[in-house]
Amino acid sequence: MVRGKVEMKRIENPTSRQVTFSKRRNGLLKKAYELSVLCDAEVALIIFSQKGRLYEFSSSNMQKSIEKYLERAREERGNEVEQRMKLQYLKHEAALMKKKIELLENSQRKLLGQNLGAYSLQELHDTENQLQRSLHNVRARKAQLFQEETEKLLAKEKFLLEENSKLRQKCEVREAERGSQSQTTLSSEVVTELFIGPPTTRKAQDF
Repeated sequence: MVRGKVEMKRIENPTSRQVTFSKRRNGLLKKAYELSVLCDAEVALIIFSQKGRLYEFSSSNMQKSIEKYLERAREERGNEVEQRMKLQYLKHEAALMKKKIELLENSQRKLLGQNLGAYSLQELHDTENQLQRSLHNVRARKAQLFQEETEKLLAKEKFLLEENSKLRQKCEVREAERGSQSQTTLSSEVVTELFIGPPTTRKAQDF
């Protein structure tokens, strides 16, 4: 069974209100003390009665706790203000970016020849001039790239021709060296016969 919430309201009877205040005050002070001891927490509690009487509890030093609270509260407020400023800046940047994207999309559609009915004659004339300038720049860039590629190919052709000439010279030198070595080998292969005896005998044999 779910119990409904009990609506809290001010106690009208002054005596009952004072009794309840005393009980709840003492219970609250006791809970603050227990929290500071059990959890090693810095607790500062300030209570003002209806007549302005002060009741307080501090686990350390009340003045230092208040100063610490005020300093931390200023930091929190400062961070909150900084976060709001950052959020506003980001919203502003997002709005500018959205506007730029819309302008770029409109310009792209115009350049593609889409939705031209909403543009005036002057706007169409300006778009035509823009397209002509763009086409001129594209053609100029294309001619520049073509010229660069042509120069690279010519330089490569010149390099290959030079390398081919060097290889041909090396081959001719090697062929010449091989021909000289062949002649030397043939000369060294002539047979020389040795004869022992008088010269006449050798001549008779030669004939």
